[in-house]
Amino acid sequence: MNANLLNRLLCVSLLVCSIGAAGISLGAERPPNVIILFADDLGYGDLGCYGHPTIQTPNLDRMASEGMRFTEFYSAAEVCTPSRAALLTGRYPIRSGMTHDQFRVLRAVSTGHLPLEELTLAEILKTKGYSTGIIGKWHLGVWTNNPAGHPHRHGFDFSFGLPHSNDMNATPLAPKGAGTLAVQKSEWWNAPLFKNDQLLEQPADQSKLTRRYTEEAVGFIKANKEKPFFLYLPHTFPHTPLFASEDFVGKSQRGVYGDVVEELDWSVGRVLDTLRSEGLSENTFVFFSSDNGPWLIMNQQGGSAGLLKEGKGSTWEGGMRVPGIAWWPGRIPAGRIQRTMACTMDLFTTTVALADAALPDDRVIDGRDIRPLLFDTGTVERDAYFFYRGTQLYAARKGNFKAHFKTRAGYNQPKPEEHNPPLLYNLKIDPSETHNISSQHSDVITAIEQSVENHRSTLQPAPSQLVDTITVQK
Repeated sequence: MNANLLNRLLCVSLLVCSIGAAGISLGAERPPNVIILFADDLGYGDLGCYGHPTIQTPNLDRMASEGMRFTEFYSAAEVCTPSRAALLTGRYPIRSGMTHDQFRVLRAVSTGHLPLEELTLAEILKTKGYSTGIIGKWHLGVWTNNPAGHPHRHGFDFSFGLPHSNDMNATPLAPKGAGTLAVQKSEWWNAPLFKNDQLLEQPADQSKLTRRYTEEAVGFIKANKEKPFFLYLPHTFPHTPLFASEDFVGKSQRGVYGDVVEELDWSVGRVLDTLRSEGLSENTFVFFSSDNGPWLIMNQQGGSAGLLKEGKGSTWEGGMRVPGIAWWPGRIPAGRIQRTMACTMDLFTTTVALADAALPDDRVIDGRDIRPLLFDTGTVERDAYFFYRGTQLYAARKGNFKAHFKTRAGYNQPKPEEHNPPLLYNLKIDPSETHNISSQHSDVITAIEQSVENHRSTLQPAPSQLVDTITVQK
């Protein structure tokens, strides 16, 4: 080989190396995209990778095998509105007033909303140049009743979906107990579908919601791939009434509930496949979870909490321990099972850190930065975790131990049962909460009670945004 040719090859090699190095540098400088996939009323035991025997969830199972599956991941509340407020603010909903003991969620007639003083994850990410979008169920304000409840007032550039749950605003055509019926009709429910400020349908064709959310999500990803983006995709289902598209009706052995979950799984697959095809998978942090546990009183139209006790509406494990799957090829170790406790509020704090943004210093942030759990074998400092039902603190977890000061079924139990001393369970060996060991661990109870006292000292009264429902309905 002559000297000139050798020099040319050497120059080309150096150029390729320098371009590659520059590409790595540029990629590192650009903050990651973030996608939060949020199911509605999906139980801890409803996915294949969490042990369901018949519901087929190959895409979520693959997401778990390519990423990290949490075994002790919690929502911050046992019902919709407060759970979503906590996810987007990183704060227990008692701090923002997004909870109430009687009216536990915002209704179709509500004028209350997430307070404008609350800083959402979308608002913080916008300061770092992110495009922001919500596609799905909002449930933090009905903007047709009060414009301050619109997602655009809370940091989102783009919105598509329902302002509240799909069972609200039922029509006179709906029979009693319609939500529990295996066969549903869209005309029984007057749910409005919006794109930004435009009303697209009322009632929405709910059989097409999952597919429409998915196509909008794919479009959002493609339209915003040249800059960092935050996509919040809170699905309407499997909250009842249940609707699946034609491609999924009758597909599952688990009936219509299984059909709906399997279509949800398809949606997750479409989102992840889009990230791969657009070359975005290695710079996108994706997390899948649920707003609370399964709605057990819906019978076969409700889900499963697996081995956990109770479901939606309850502070037993089945009401607030939910699936949690993290995915980021090349960053999160594939196939890892994370047995350290984490929660939806942690997604707020962790995402702010990933974006190299600043947390607000004028308020308490309850979420923790869980990057040490996601990327290596580190630990996260957390004194205790608190389980609220409305404004009342029912239980607290410290380490492996959980103390119940009050207990109540999610539904159909008029008054709570108080416990003194509190019930105590070691969740590592008794996740089903069947063996009360309070008599053996008075020292643990004392430590938990001190953590509760410390927590309560940080609370400042916030007027409930849900009580206006009382006024509107009068």
